[in-house]
Amino acid sequence: MTTALTTAKIAPTPQDCLLAAVDALGRRRACDILEQTIDRLVAKGWLCWSAGSLRLTQVGEATVVRLQAAMLDQERLAA
Repeated sequence: MTTALTTAKIAPTPQDCLLAAVDALGRRRACDILEQTIDRLVAKGWLCWSAGSLRLTQVGEATVVRLQAAMLDQERLAA
């Protein structure tokens, strides 16, 4: 049986989903992104549909840059 706490630990954050989606889009594998994840990222304004293609918005791009910078900072602190 899963509890809300267990589910929260297992479920990826929207930021993790965004990074994975950007990776999939970069590989031209949008089909690998779950539909519910796409819906959630579109609702946040990070992705949008454009002429039948899924694209990163300016807000999404800024979020990715911020997340990648934070990941680099964590790596530097760990080293």
